[in-house]
Amino acid sequence: MATTKEYSNGEVTVLWKPDLCIHSGKCTKGLPEVFKPKVRPWIQLDNSKTSDIVDTVKACPSGALSYYMNAMGKAEVDSESKKENMKVEVMKDGPLMVFGSITVQHDDGREEQKTKATAFCRCGNTGNAPFCDGTHSKQ
Repeated sequence: MATTKEYSNGEVTVLWKPDLCIHSGKCTKGLPEVFKPKVRPWIQLDNSKTSDIVDTVKACPSGALSYYMNAMGKAEVDSESKKENMKVEVMKDGPLMVFGSITVQHDDGREEQKTKATAFCRCGNTGNAPFCDGTHSKQ
């Protein structure tokens, strides 16, 4: 079962799914006072305005970060994932990103449902084929 960690400032709760993270750095570069990978806890929501946190979370290309407004409850978790449109984006020196709901059929015949964003490895060095695990950023 995938791990999900929750961080809250009382107004917004940010959910982090480390297994989905491709280490694009959009969070750490976009709001370094909140997203601090060398500090524990690494997400410190009290260091910024809720609107800035939400904007940064929405920029996460892998779907590892999502959020919900506490007043609305968990049902609102990143409403962006409910879009029906699909988009494919080739990331410079990174994965092939597929945005939208898809079914991945593996070579062994099993099927896996993906929503929001899926990062497919292009470098061939991932330990989680066919998905990107950020290995390209360590080369």
